[in-house]
Amino acid sequence: MTFFEHIMQHYGWEGIAFCGVLLLMFLVQLYYYIFVYGVLPGYKATRKQARLEKEPPISVVIAMFAEDYDFVERRLPLFLAQEQVVFEVVIVYVGSDGDFFEDLQRIRQSFPQVVVTKIELNPRFPISPKMALNVGIKSAHYEHVIFSTTDVVPTSDRWLALMAKGFTRGEVVIGYCGMEDPLKQSSEEMPAAIRPSKIASYLIRTSRMFSSVAWLSAAVKGHPYRGIRHAVGITKKGYFATSNGFGFLNMNIGEDDLFLQKIMTRENVAVVLSPRATLREKMWGGMSWWVDQQRYYGATRRHYPLWVGSFVGRELGSRVLFFTAVIIALALLPLELKLAALLLLIIRYTVVALEMRRIGQRLGEKYLWRHYLLYDLWSPIEALWVKLLLQRKDPRVWR
Repeated sequence: MTFFEHIMQHYGWEGIAFCGVLLLMFLVQLYYYIFVYGVLPGYKATRKQARLEKEPPISVVIAMFAEDYDFVERRLPLFLAQEQVVFEVVIVYVGSDGDFFEDLQRIRQSFPQVVVTKIELNPRFPISPKMALNVGIKSAHYEHVIFSTTDVVPTSDRWLALMAKGFTRGEVVIGYCGMEDPLKQSSEEMPAAIRPSKIASYLIRTSRMFSSVAWLSAAVKGHPYRGIRHAVGITKKGYFATSNGFGFLNMNIGEDDLFLQKIMTRENVAVVLSPRATLREKMWGGMSWWVDQQRYYGATRRHYPLWVGSFVGRELGSRVLFFTAVIIALALLPLELKLAALLLLIIRYTVVALEMRRIGQRLGEKYLWRHYLLYDLWSPIEALWVKLLLQRKDPRVWR
């Protein structure tokens, strides 16, 4: 009796097919974490041909939709403290509080690089972030523009200089923005009413990192499809050359994905990856808040190219099938196959932990890999939760 006949007799076609599925899903997982996501730690922007000799002056455009004194007093100073680059901060205030607008204008007395403009708030004619950013771009004095928001802070005084350096290699620059750790914030910065639990905080921060890893690695491999609205750089020329600015004007979102998909190419995108070139976004709640955010900004996904859904879905789908196959193997198959499935699981987690540790160090998230096992199990549930919510139209998305 040959070896193949022995295997057939012992396990049957069903057992062999099941083992083949388990092995295939294991290999797909290794492919993603080693050859797709694994390109981030070793990425060097210098591989792209230079288009500028030195960092250009930068206009940082920030839209403000409320009288946000917390931004003015705590976060704006960190933007103004950026070093080694010529820049201005263009604040577009959408509101009707004249006293607050005067307070913003007085900032120029101490910081002349601040430019303030106002859009009068009229409830009958709602203003979208795209409209505010459009006004900010027109008000900017420099050709190279970076979008950011009022709820983020730079992690170092080199953030803007490193983002500006990205423009020496590309006309579109995308960076990374993680989530702040609420456990390190005071009760004044993070009130108890919105402070998430420790587990929720870990899951939210890991979810942001891992979702960013997908589009960052795609951009590094020459297939960009989005950025993040807190750290996106474009040129004014590129903005106005593309259908005169933002598309999908009936949506309040899409400036960091649907718009970028119109202007990004393999050649013109520069990815900025450095622990000193990152931002941190304020966390405004726990898991329900985070899923609601995913639902809101996820409304643009139906307009993505088909390959994006396939690219993201293959990793998640293969992970779910791999876990399912391992559970079935441990419950029903003979001892030798139980041990084989367990060995594949251990190898997979070892590879994932090592790769996420390397990636986290590059993104300034060097400790999040310790909690990745928890997120690994949670993320399919989160994805299903968000997908079900996306079946219902979110009125906040549409104008």
